[in-house]
Amino acid sequence: MAMEIAHRFINSSSMSLSRVGKSRIRSGVCGTARVGLSSVSAVHIPRRRMFMQLAGFGSVLTLLDSPPGLAAPLPDMKDPQVIRTLKLPSGVRFQEIIEGEGPEAREGDLVELNYVCRRANGYFVHSTVDQFSGESSPVKLILDGNDVIEGLKEVLVGMKAGGKRRALIPPSVGYINETLKPIPEEFGPRRSLLSHANEPLVFEIQLLKVL
Repeated sequence: MAMEIAHRFINSSSMSLSRVGKSRIRSGVCGTARVGLSSVSAVHIPRRRMFMQLAGFGSVLTLLDSPPGLAAPLPDMKDPQVIRTLKLPSGVRFQEIIEGEGPEAREGDLVELNYVCRRANGYFVHSTVDQFSGESSPVKLILDGNDVIEGLKEVLVGMKAGGKRRALIPPSVGYINETLKPIPEEFGPRRSLLSHANEPLVFEIQLLKVL
């Protein structure tokens, strides 16, 4: 049942890095692909602009009626992009939201990223970006089985800098022990995350750099 809910959740277009919600503020976390995020950094960004970027609203097309008698050319209409879900042998499912243009991450690389983690039912768990202030605390991970959860490593390997992916990670390749990253430093968020270690988790990831 949990995997069915999770599958529906990952195929939803409503989740984004910006929608970390008030639950994050209440939990005391101080310091996340939906599309359109050009760069997430620790600089202050106006709230509305940050929200629009993180929610994927890079531009808005407005259709204006032409005055009568004017034969204005019709704009070219493009088919909407279809985002497919890929399934890996481990059971990890992910969507390529933005491909990115930078160097590709490989196993063993040190990478820097922002992310938001949710339960399969959409309940917020942890994030590296604050929705209201725009402040971010990117994490650095080594892409091997000793540093990062296996499912997240599988999603990050092959990503390009600037890219964004949304992934469903089953518990078998998730937090199988408490030393694996990414994990909050604060006690409350850490306990909240580990309390859901036995269920599927949804990560939305933005790869910032391959170091």
